[in-house]
Amino acid sequence: MKCRHCNAKLNQSLIDLGSSPPSNAYLTKDALQVPEKWFPLKVLVCGKCFLVQTEDFAKANELFSDDYAYFSGFSSSWLQHSKKYVSDMSHRFSLDNKSFVIEVAANDGYLLQYVKALNIPCLGIEPTISTALEARKKGISIIDDFFGVKLAKKIVKEYKQADLSVANNVLAHVPDINDFVSGFVILLKPDGVATFEFPHLLKLIEGSQFDTIYHEHFSYLSLLAVENIFNANGLNVFDAEECTTHGGSLRVFAQRSDTNKYKETQRLVRLRKIEFSAGMSDMQFYSDFQIKVDKVKNNLLSFLIEAKNQGKKVIAYGAAAKGNTIMNYAGIRDDLVLYAVDKNPAKIGKYMPGSRLKIMSEEKIKQDRPEYILILPWNIKDEVVTQLSYVKKWGGVFVIAVPSLEFL
Repeated sequence: MKCRHCNAKLNQSLIDLGSSPPSNAYLTKDALQVPEKWFPLKVLVCGKCFLVQTEDFAKANELFSDDYAYFSGFSSSWLQHSKKYVSDMSHRFSLDNKSFVIEVAANDGYLLQYVKALNIPCLGIEPTISTALEARKKGISIIDDFFGVKLAKKIVKEYKQADLSVANNVLAHVPDINDFVSGFVILLKPDGVATFEFPHLLKLIEGSQFDTIYHEHFSYLSLLAVENIFNANGLNVFDAEECTTHGGSLRVFAQRSDTNKYKETQRLVRLRKIEFSAGMSDMQFYSDFQIKVDKVKNNLLSFLIEAKNQGKKVIAYGAAAKGNTIMNYAGIRDDLVLYAVDKNPAKIGKYMPGSRLKIMSEEKIKQDRPEYILILPWNIKDEVVTQLSYVKKWGGVFVIAVPSLEFL
């Protein structure tokens, strides 16, 4: 395989997670009667541009279906993060009713609802029909298509260029990352700004966050790799900051390379130094990740087997994509974890891909009073512990597996 960005031959593996179905391909009861599509899940490192990427097996249209079940608006902490972002950006870049904001991967309108509340004209791009419908219910204009150069040209022709474009947790999801990034050069006004948020590869590796690896994530991004990709496609990064979301993310600020209105910030320089000091420009940095991940997997399995031998009930909370990765890599089925519970009504009554755990409503926890609740989306563990605080009444214990086995 060759690198999706620079076309160099890929020789080094970051991790091999075996195979699994797409992490958001939740199953109906009828679908249990037919085979699932499983794809190898292997991640490689480019020694030239340092883009970390999945090996090519699954195509985007096999991963992002019309009934795609990830809705951003069901996490209260993510909504708070998004609301603060809109407030901060509107002040920093003086956005008003004459401005235009475009969000790529607008999902269910979780962010643009706050832009709309400030009377700032906005438009969302969202290719998955299920989430686009929810955004429209909030009164947000949506184009349901995949973003790239072709769509950017169409938007500029039919609407206008953007003062601010937003791309949260989508840069990792695109197979043609060069076409995707080039689209923002077309989309932005000469003095416009594009912001991108993505899980930071440095945090993923240091924290053994292998469960954020799944087929829908074609890339795993460092500032180093992002700057290489942006520079080659007409964008220039002028600022970057760390965010606590998704186990540690980066938010980068970019402008068109032909304008360079904004000067580099000191925090961008500092983050470059952090990655360099960690060794991210040296292939040795990526070499022992598999060993760390297998230790996390084995510790989780040991706990689940011991709990079963003791007659203790273990259920999972949060039928999230990251949960599907760890369940399938560890080979966990309903003999060790009885079922999963989720807040999203679109998932309730369905089954998790691969493990085929049934997804139940929260009421099931109150009925069964399990001894252990395995929080799969560990990045929102504080939110979940608060939400389910009543389990302490019967001595219930919360458990997370990543970055290491921990009882809360």
